[in-house]
Amino acid sequence: MAFPEPIEALIREFARMPGIGRRTAERLAFHVLRSRPEDALRLALAIRDVKKEVKTCRRCCGMAAVDPCPICADAERDRSTVMVIEQPRDQEAFEAAGFRGVYHVLGGSVNPIEGIAPEHLTIERLVKRVREDGVREVILGVDADFEGDGTALVVARALQPTGVPVTRIARGLPSGSSIEYANASVLADALTGRRAMESEG
Repeated sequence: MAFPEPIEALIREFARMPGIGRRTAERLAFHVLRSRPEDALRLALAIRDVKKEVKTCRRCCGMAAVDPCPICADAERDRSTVMVIEQPRDQEAFEAAGFRGVYHVLGGSVNPIEGIAPEHLTIERLVKRVREDGVREVILGVDADFEGDGTALVVARALQPTGVPVTRIARGLPSGSSIEYANASVLADALTGRRAMESEG
């Protein structure tokens, strides 16, 4: 039996989200339906506001309510050291680990299967920033998986003409793991043990 169209529409929207199948989408939709009107409205307003108010930082390509973001605007940060991360959510993990440089968000990782090529990422903007901002080290804080390895190699090759040293966080981060799930002490060790990144020609 099909649900009324407004419920089906909500289920379809939830099911479009990453990792959400039909069953989970149905549970979420009925949770919203059972919620008090003010709770459902608060969710709707939060979705509206995040689309309306969150901006892309013109310096680091991260997300914030202001442009430039608070980290890029902080004069106390070490602007000569740039941590390259895949997604904005990875930043929180490095902040907890005590990193005091600045960030550059790629917007994903190179993944040919999903149609994500290097030109879909912010690599060109990173190279321009490194050339113009007096950067002395670029640290690749990408995931320790197949896509992360490929992305690290592409970024290192793109940065090779700048002459700026490119390092990668040490393998204290387990192979195949995601930055966002690593704890602060593991990331701090990985930062301390970072190594030079070879561009392999």
